[in-house]
Amino acid sequence: MMETPGIRLLMIEDDEVIREATTLGLSRLGYLVEGVGDGLEGLERLKAQQTTNPVDAVLLDVMLPTMNGTQVCRALRRFSRVPVIMVSARGDGIDMVNGLDAGADDYLAKPFDLQVLDARLRAVLRRTRELIPAPIEAESPKTPGNGLDIDPHRLSVTLDGQVVHLTPTEMRILLILSQDPGSVVSRTEILTEVWGHGWDSDHRVIDVHVQRLRRKIGAERVETVRGFGYRLHG
Repeated sequence: MMETPGIRLLMIEDDEVIREATTLGLSRLGYLVEGVGDGLEGLERLKAQQTTNPVDAVLLDVMLPTMNGTQVCRALRRFSRVPVIMVSARGDGIDMVNGLDAGADDYLAKPFDLQVLDARLRAVLRRTRELIPAPIEAESPKTPGNGLDIDPHRLSVTLDGQVVHLTPTEMRILLILSQDPGSVVSRTEILTEVWGHGWDSDHRVIDVHVQRLRRKIGAERVETVRGFGYRLHG
């Protein structure tokens, strides 16, 4: 189990009671939590800390003053790959799809259990840490064909010679699909590999991440195999 001491979080939540209660609970679990109540303020803080003392993850409410959570996430993704968990009191799925499409890594509906939040944080942080490039000892294998190159050691992706910027979750999905290009990978397998066992949220989360991946590498490269999963074409 991953240890939490020293893990820094920024919580952008305008409800002071929720912000303080969550901060207290996570602090008891070993997290270092900062809290702000305004979307623009949170974004500016993230920009200011980007090069000096970046946070490890962001908890981002959807309904915020100045800038809503979706706007904050879209702006954040222009300069950072920090893991983002979006939080919303609405349970109709609209906020979830919009948040994930904006670049969030996961979604949690209010009210949430602190242990569930802790598990989700551990999952996104584990995915990020697993994507730290390893030292290169020899030339890395690449997935050939049609201008798409995937370097699993350097964790880099290029399309027609141009760097493709992927979030940690998108990179994990692409690496799973690229392990055996042309073979079908089930949605259950992807969910287990990326989000972990026992992940019980809306399975549309994977569909949104795949749609984002398609926009970046080409829709024709990730085929949906109806009723089963996805297949990568080089």
